[in-house]
This record gives sequence, structure tokens and C-alpha cells, in this order.
Amino acid sequence: MKVLVINCGSSSLKYQLIDMNDEKVLAKGLVERIGLKGAILTQKANDDKYVIEQEMPDHRAAIQLVLNALIDNVHGVISDMSEITAVGHRVVHGGEKYAASVLVDNDVIEYINDCSKLAPLHNPPNIIGINACKELMPQTPMVAVFDTAFHQTMPDYAYMYALPYELYKDNGIRKYGFHGTSHKYVSNAAAKFMDRDIKNLKIITCHLGNGASITAVDGGKSVDTSMGFTPLEGLVMGTRSGDIDPAIVIYLMRELNLSADEVDNILNKKSGLLGVSGLSSDMRDINKAALEENNAKAQLARNIFTYRIKHYIGAYAAAMNGLDCIVFTGGVGENSCLNRAPICENMNFIGIKIDEEKNNKAIGIPMDISHEDSKVKVLVIPTDEEMTIARDTKEIVESLN
Repeated sequence: MKVLVINCGSSSLKYQLIDMNDEKVLAKGLVERIGLKGAILTQKANDDKYVIEQEMPDHRAAIQLVLNALIDNVHGVISDMSEITAVGHRVVHGGEKYAASVLVDNDVIEYINDCSKLAPLHNPPNIIGINACKELMPQTPMVAVFDTAFHQTMPDYAYMYALPYELYKDNGIRKYGFHGTSHKYVSNAAAKFMDRDIKNLKIITCHLGNGASITAVDGGKSVDTSMGFTPLEGLVMGTRSGDIDPAIVIYLMRELNLSADEVDNILNKKSGLLGVSGLSSDMRDINKAALEENNAKAQLARNIFTYRIKHYIGAYAAAMNGLDCIVFTGGVGENSCLNRAPICENMNFIGIKIDEEKNNKAIGIPMDISHEDSKVKVLVIPTDEEMTIARDTKEIVESLN
């Protein structure tokens, strides 16, 4: 079985074609600037790099170009589109209805569209991608894999806000959580790495990148996560503020006469590492300025980032009444020993202790960085959200036969 994984953005499209017989990635690619001048497709397969520059007025044209690239006589990896058994689509928001991936039909598309008010930047292009694939491959099964689905196992006391209950019932205001495919993948990978049954493990997964979130995984199920009603809640991120006093929003609107859109722009695009440091949203720049140039604001941004993560780790260890493993993943989590070290520093009271030499060697590879005295395993595991999507797609399509 060959599964095509599609991740549609507003003007971009990422894809992978995976042979699920051995989970080998046959090709992966990126289409950029859809509907804009300078549109380009870049595909990599083994050592071959294939680039196409041509106008792509919409996502249908982009997906057609993807299919053409996959079956290209010189650069392609399959001989015919019929070799694609199914298509798995990343969908950001599945609301409360979907706690698992689902075969796409008209009702599913309608519900995803209804959830667009909760994810206005993401769900609409996700739907466009699904509809484009359905038009070009009408006989090929489509599966929707939701970022929010993994977190639907949270208990009500974890996902509810202490607001008037009607706001939840009538407007769907609650914690949903995001990065679910990543947290699901690395928690299962951690259990496999430890050769333990995930049902008997308490794991905290730290997805740290420009967007960042932490999840408490108890017995293989998400019981709490740091992102909330939107991806703005929780940790300090590249340009997002994370947790703040909600009265700050009211204060900014009243005292500075800012509109809702202006405040939204501040919290989502001008805050976080960028806002505090005044330098960059990229942790590599922050680390360089803080550690090599003694930049005070960069040091502060780094310290706030670290503190917030430690705060959540402690809270989630308490929520689960124990902790067996911490997993670092995402661009920062997988590659930055400079950030993992201070996060784990002075955490031996709950059994967390890392080996400095191992930590320094763990760059983008699965690795146990725990000290031999550590009661809690500390692992670095590169995430693979596309593989999670492909696995879910394979499972659902096979169940149809």
C-alpha cells in the first residue's frame, strides 16, 4: 500500500509518498507560492532533486503538479496514479466530534468547514486540499487526520475553562490542544524505545519549535496539554506570548485604544522570544546572543522560555501522580542541547537528571540522554507527523476491506 500524505497551507503544500509495506518514504516535496508569482515545486526522492517553476493558480493545479512529479518518467517514483492506494490529509481542527482519524465523506467535510471558525487560518486550506484531491482522484479513499484528535481523551476538568458554562455549550470555548499527531508519534516511539507497554507509562512530551507545546500522556492517552482554545496558550514560542493574564487584553484595548485585531497581532506575531528579546524569533539567534554576546534581553527571553517549560513539567508530573519519561522533539527539542540542559537542570527532586556528554551528542537522532542515576528516562526523538498520518490512513483504509 502506498499512501500520499498531504498538508495544505494557504499558499503552500507539503507532501510525502510512503510505501506502507516497509514505511519507506519514496518521495517528499514542497509546493510554495500557490496562487502567487514565482510558484515552485521541489521534490526529493533518494538522491534526486526535482524542481518545477510554473504558475499554479490554485491548490488543484498544485496537486496536479504533485501527481505529475510523482509519475514523471525521469524523476518520478511510481508509474501510474493508480499505485496511490489512499491519501491522508492533515487537518488542524476536528472540534469535539473527532477523537480519531476518519474516512472523508461529505459530512466530514461539512464538519471540518464548521470548525473553520475555531481555526480560520488552517481548516479552509485543509478543505481545499481535500476537495482538490477528490476531484483529481475520485476513486481514491481520503482520510482526515486531526491535530486535535489525540487530545480528546482529556478529562473535562482539564479541558474546561472556568467561564459561564453556556460559552462552552453554545460557542465551543474549551481547551482543544494541538500538535496531536506529533505528541502521539513520539509518545509511542518512546515506549518502543524503552521496550515498555505504553499503557504502563507516564510520559511528558515536549514539542519545542517556533510553535511549542507540552502534553501529559498517561497510559498512551493525552490527559492534559499546554495549548488551549487556540495555539496561543501555554509555552513561550517564537512569536506567541503563551500564558498571560487575560485582563492584559482588556487593558491594551482600553488604555492604548487598540482594536481586537491589533491585540491579536501583538500576541501572536510580536510576542514570545521575538517580543522579549527584540532580536529574533529563532532560538538559535537567541542562544547566540545570550550565551556568546551576553545580551541581557536575549538571556531573559531564554530564561522565560526555560522556566515556563519546567513549570509545565512539574504540573504534569503532579497531574499524573508520577513520571517515567520525558521526550524532547521539534526543531529546538531535537537539535538544541543548549536548551535541553537548563530545562532539566535542578529537576532531580522528581528524578530527572541528564548526562551532559550524551545530551551534547543528541542532534536530530533518537537518543537516551538520561544520566545513569536518573529515575526518569529523558529521550530525544525526532517527530514524524507524516508517518502518523500515513499509519492512521493505512489502518482506516484496510478496515474497509
